[in-house]
Amino acid sequence: MFHPLRVSGIERLTDDSVAVTLAVPPGLHETFRHKPGQHLNVRYTVGGEEVRRSYSICAPAPEPSAGPALRVGIRLVEGGAFSTYALKELLVGDTIEAMPPMGRFVLTPRAGQFAAIVGGSGITPVLSMAATLLAQEPNATFCLFRSDRTAASTMFLDEVADLKDRYPDRFQLVTALSREEQQAGLPSGRLDGERLSGLLPALLPVAEIDGWFLCGPLGLVRTAEVALHGLGVDRSRIHQEIFHVEDTPASAGPRVETPVGSVLTATLDGRSGSWPVEGGESLLETVLRSRSDAPYACKGGVCGTCRAFLVSGEVRMDRNYALEPEETEAGYVLACQSRPVTEEVELDFDR
Repeated sequence: MFHPLRVSGIERLTDDSVAVTLAVPPGLHETFRHKPGQHLNVRYTVGGEEVRRSYSICAPAPEPSAGPALRVGIRLVEGGAFSTYALKELLVGDTIEAMPPMGRFVLTPRAGQFAAIVGGSGITPVLSMAATLLAQEPNATFCLFRSDRTAASTMFLDEVADLKDRYPDRFQLVTALSREEQQAGLPSGRLDGERLSGLLPALLPVAEIDGWFLCGPLGLVRTAEVALHGLGVDRSRIHQEIFHVEDTPASAGPRVETPVGSVLTATLDGRSGSWPVEGGESLLETVLRSRSDAPYACKGGVCGTCRAFLVSGEVRMDRNYALEPEETEAGYVLACQSRPVTEEVELDFDR
């Protein structure tokens, strides 16, 4: 369910990014209380067309006695309807509709050693994780490896510097710039697999870290995941969220035609219905024809908003950049990427 929230602040971070703060009315404080790492799905009508997008919350998770602080980072995407609007037209006092915070890419504060590898705007949810963890758990440490093009394009420079100043013994920062030399630190260049495989064990007991959090473009996240596996990190300790996927073929597998007469049964907000699946459409599109309240944002298999449990039947997902292996093994699918293989399929969006 979407709720109207007033824009209470807009801060320019770089030439192509802003941080937008949304005010939460007292009656919605509990609804919008977020966990560190979660995101907001927002919608706005631009040029007469409804646009939905997903943006991570960069603010620390609030203490139980405090109201939620909803601050999201938005980077301009070429051709992006909402990001262009946010950077060029959005004003303090405007209203944006948002769903309650969601997402499973979270770090619940607890004692231990944690680390993250991020690229570009992937810093946004990790900033919330690090700030919350260090403030709420004195027996925790956090190491941040971040990759950006240049210093001028780096989001949340001041916030990360503040963490270094506030927690000098518990927060470690390693910065790599791919297109600019630094006066100190790593030489310029991307954080590729070879570099990560040599750098990480030189700074940390890699396999002993309690949680690794990877966030950013697909290429960086996949490269970091392979490097960590090669260094002996158990899969259960690696968590990831993809922020950007280049145009790639949907699947390398054989094309599966929707069986003639396929029917989808879906449960959403406690109500169930059954509808025929029209040729070529995803299961999300089938639901949306009758239930406009079906959850979605990117429709590209990245954000995970349309996650649903496959109760029965068989589907084939074209792409999946949002669900962890444990989730797919447990029976969860992305409705926006799923097409029926069997004549009858049942999904449950409420599980």
